[in-house]
Amino acid sequence: MIGAHMMAKKFALPAISLCLSLAVAIAPLGAAETNWETEWARTVKAAEQEGQVVIYKISGDTEWQSFQKKYPKIKVTVVHGNAAQIQQRLLAERRAGKYLADLIRLGGGTTTVLFKAKALDPIAPNLVLPEVRDPSNWLEGKHHYNDAENQYVFAYAAWPLHLLGYNPQLVDVSSLRGYADLLEPRWKGKITIKDPREPGGGSPLLFLYHNPQFGPEFIKKLFNVAGLTFIRDERQQTDWIASGKFPIALTAKATEVEEAKKKGLPVDMLDAHVFKNDGVGLESGGTMIALANKAPHPHAAKVLINWFLSREGQTAVQRTGPDEPGVNSLREDIPKDHLPRALQRQKGAKYIRLWGPEVWDRTGIRDLVAELTK
Repeated sequence: MIGAHMMAKKFALPAISLCLSLAVAIAPLGAAETNWETEWARTVKAAEQEGQVVIYKISGDTEWQSFQKKYPKIKVTVVHGNAAQIQQRLLAERRAGKYLADLIRLGGGTTTVLFKAKALDPIAPNLVLPEVRDPSNWLEGKHHYNDAENQYVFAYAAWPLHLLGYNPQLVDVSSLRGYADLLEPRWKGKITIKDPREPGGGSPLLFLYHNPQFGPEFIKKLFNVAGLTFIRDERQQTDWIASGKFPIALTAKATEVEEAKKKGLPVDMLDAHVFKNDGVGLESGGTMIALANKAPHPHAAKVLINWFLSREGQTAVQRTGPDEPGVNSLREDIPKDHLPRALQRQKGAKYIRLWGPEVWDRTGIRDLVAELTK
């Protein structure tokens, strides 16, 4: 009997130990779930007491209307303007000791200026919802940032850069196998590009400059061999495509060409994936969000950025309004079939990302353009 008792005790101890181990392992999971839920409820309550969130932004308003509907006690106040206006206004306010913005939704250039001005708070510490904190839901399984410290300026959407516009009556694009074909003698003096020193004009040259297959030497050949012509106005560039004066354009504004095509003009855009062997630029212009530091409504800002980066929020961002083309979220766990073909990313494509501190450091490309335009 004593032996049996000792044997039972011998087996009981490991069993008890196993149960305790499982309990210890499971407890933090349950506690973590409770902790984020508690923190979220507390944050929403504090945000509703603040009663307002102020967004300085460019682009449309569809997603903010969706947020307002879900959180009616948090009034959304939007300050509109173009990138230069918002940058100038926000920095002037801060110099005067006025901290009026909670969130900023702009492009890479402006947010880089605000980052360098130390006007922003890091985003990751403000992410509460597990589905938002989990980077596996995003392109390449990570959150994408535009700043040098990889934490202040969140890039939430990106789409292929379709940069070759042409006149279909004068250009047989089926004969073009890649960007190197633009160096052929038949195209000399017939190609325009937006001056990268002008606002919004940098994408085509940035793509070529940061593409390991091309780089500065290819850009030099475009100027010296193909006789590339700078323009300052995209509408003029599109008019010149249609008239045949310059039947090919490297453009940062495919929408200008597409609108002209709808009006019956002989213009078109080449799908960038046709030159997939050359790589495809992935553009994130105007689709970056940041938290202003010293925000007047910090809890409301926290609620909004969590909602904005959630599955629900990014679905709203992708919803095409009557006057908005929509954007392609970098979240990969939401439907994208409704997006225009031009905005859709293709699996297996070799994309050249046009965001990040190395892209927004324009020193190299500015020096190159200055050399080429002496």
